[in-house]
Amino acid sequence: MSISLYFVRHGQTYLNKYHRIQGFIDSSLTEKGVNDALDAGKRLSPIHFDAAYSSDLPRAIETGRLILSQNSSDIKTTTPLAGFRELNFGYWEGEDDVKTWHIIGGPHGLNSFHDMIAEYGIDKAEDTIAAADPYKDAETSQAFWNRLQPAIDQAVKNAKDGDNILVATHGTLIRNVVSHFSDIPVNVSTKNGSVTKVIWDGTNYTVDYFNNVSKNV
Repeated sequence: MSISLYFVRHGQTYLNKYHRIQGFIDSSLTEKGVNDALDAGKRLSPIHFDAAYSSDLPRAIETGRLILSQNSSDIKTTTPLAGFRELNFGYWEGEDDVKTWHIIGGPHGLNSFHDMIAEYGIDKAEDTIAAADPYKDAETSQAFWNRLQPAIDQAVKNAKDGDNILVATHGTLIRNVVSHFSDIPVNVSTKNGSVTKVIWDGTNYTVDYFNNVSKNV
């Protein structure tokens, strides 16, 4: 059995443009963000999607719709699942990203989320962010996976051998998936509109590629 899941990061949003941390909070796609999604759709157009899912946040739903508008599939809207929602950054939601990572990681010589991931791994980096949240609303890595894994499993549950599944979702979520199922380094930003391919063989998930913005998908 081989089922292909194509995880696509949503197009650029206004909060992305302004370098604000964006997890559970949402903002609209910019003009560039719309083009990010359409470009991903064009690159993925040779692949006929048999099912399509997304986060339940509007930026991901809209990205999924734009991707599907370029596809031969009869599916034109995604099935939203809360499990595919971005990591909840709690108190840090909406904050300037450079300032926030300096507050959390700076005392340890780690001045970016990338630096924290490179030093600690993504799971401990997320736990560090959660521990620094004074309101304790930010998700730990374990809490994140407690909702993410069932969503991934649901996406493949009714799929047939050879099916292609679209998942329009978020950057940190995709980095978690790649880190969890491969040894590929994830201390780089997941690009808006990038494609990450994961294969389910009926027993295991493996990552075919990560953060692809080329035409060869």
